[in-house]
Amino acid sequence: MSRDQIEVRGAAEHNLKDLDVSIPREEFTVVTGLSGSGKSSLAFETVYAEGQRRYIESLSAYARNFLGQMDKPQVESVEGLSPAISIDQKNAANNPRSTVGTVTELHDYLRLLYARVGTPHCPECGREVGEQSAQQMVRRILGLPEDTRAMIAAPIVRDQKGAFAELFDELVSEGYARVEVDGESHDLTLDRPELDENYEHTIDVIVDRVTISEDARSRINDSVETALGEAEGVLKVILPDPPAGVDVGTEARQTGDLGRDAGSSEAEEKEDRLVVEFSEELACVHCGIDISEIETRSFSFNSPHGACPACEGLGETKEVDADLVVTDPAKRLKHVFEPWSYKRSYYRTRLDAVAEHFGVSIETPFENLDAGIQDAFLYGTSEEIVFERRTKNGTRRKEKRFEGVLPNLERRHVETDSESTREHIEEYMTATTCPACDGTRLKPESRAVLVDRTAITEVSRMSIGDARAHFEAMEADLTDRERTIGEEILKEIRARLGFMEEVGLEYLTLDREAATLSGGESQRIRLATQIGSGLVGVLYVLDEPSIGLHQRDNDRLLDTLCELRDLGNTLLVVEHDT
Repeated sequence: MSRDQIEVRGAAEHNLKDLDVSIPREEFTVVTGLSGSGKSSLAFETVYAEGQRRYIESLSAYARNFLGQMDKPQVESVEGLSPAISIDQKNAANNPRSTVGTVTELHDYLRLLYARVGTPHCPECGREVGEQSAQQMVRRILGLPEDTRAMIAAPIVRDQKGAFAELFDELVSEGYARVEVDGESHDLTLDRPELDENYEHTIDVIVDRVTISEDARSRINDSVETALGEAEGVLKVILPDPPAGVDVGTEARQTGDLGRDAGSSEAEEKEDRLVVEFSEELACVHCGIDISEIETRSFSFNSPHGACPACEGLGETKEVDADLVVTDPAKRLKHVFEPWSYKRSYYRTRLDAVAEHFGVSIETPFENLDAGIQDAFLYGTSEEIVFERRTKNGTRRKEKRFEGVLPNLERRHVETDSESTREHIEEYMTATTCPACDGTRLKPESRAVLVDRTAITEVSRMSIGDARAHFEAMEADLTDRERTIGEEILKEIRARLGFMEEVGLEYLTLDREAATLSGGESQRIRLATQIGSGLVGVLYVLDEPSIGLHQRDNDRLLDTLCELRDLGNTLLVVEHDT
């Protein structure tokens, strides 16, 4: 057998009839022919399928449990195969969190650049934030109302996997008795938390519990310095019962906020307390805002440390649409609200009571009502309504404001534990751009970090072509320190943007959802990603990569494919146009 050839013998998959063929290795080979002649059967169902099957079989039994097992194709033998990668025109991305930036890994490099080189600014006033001393923290804590109860804590573990049994022993030996593990309080002298080492945990050591007063200044000062020493310049102030309207700084988010049910008992128990994080490094003294340590996860909308708290990193929120709730205003009042069935006593009681309050008949067409009365039904009333409900024990009477059809649906969508109820309500909802982050997906502190006077969200909204031009000229505007740190990162960013341009995708923006891409665009993105990976000795099988391209872009695509081949890979391309 020649090592320069992939030898296929006796291929009989689908339309193939005992086909023998030799495919040169480390070359660019095109398979073409009439429709139904077996092009895809040879390239994908035979060569790729066998290469993938053999690679998977070489893995351990444990690893194979997580991978789809492929059937052996109908072929006598295939020799000279390499590990195979298929780049077809299917858009498999259905995750709303996937964007062009994430699937090409460009966003990962942007996160790294902004975490290492970025300059944080105050999200409120726009000033560059700087360091704050322990004395400044003490003054802000003492600015709380007199007699406020507070706990000063040192966050010694942040989202790390492990059981931390030795750490708990060490804390006890140092004289610490109380800790908060993932937000739950524990007394180490009575019990040690048993943690699952496969999950991430956050551990805060309670350094002191104090009551705010001027007499406690010395004690608070000592506790603040101790906490800063234990947690390397960071501390948390926990207010179990914060006074109304208190504003001491930026509220810290707990790990798991993205996945926690807002209506869970755990959330309800903690909704009244306030946790504020102070840092020796970053704070705006003008606005009283503390900025958490800048890390790569601060720019990830898939992490609670970076995601916008309003939309949880999706960039959009769902709202009940009045046009979907009232599709035909000519209907009678009792039947005009699509999600509310008048046959159900709960809805009938409310509609009857509001109609009686305003002196209208439920038989009146909705469009004939005054605009103010229509709004009262849709959005609720400011005045109280008398609701009566007949039971076997008599009539029950209650006065309260009418919630409104739309607010009722929105509230139930959040509070319900029934998936069917939530799906039913979502039929009357539309997705709108998140007003808190303007669709950028990131929290305000992350959006306020700048590199070369540009936020990461601004870069994400640039097209591939504009982003490349932006980064080509960036190094001249960086300081020597920033240039040294960011040199290799910028090199990789420019290279990946260049690969995207070479395959004719310079018009795409980095924040575009991957699910909205066409099959051809998805294929060329994966092609650009493979070039950036620099793999050698791989068999790439592609399905009509030139589809949808203008003739002038075909040459650039061919140059890209040749570049992939010249790295030492084998290309097998199916083309349907001869």
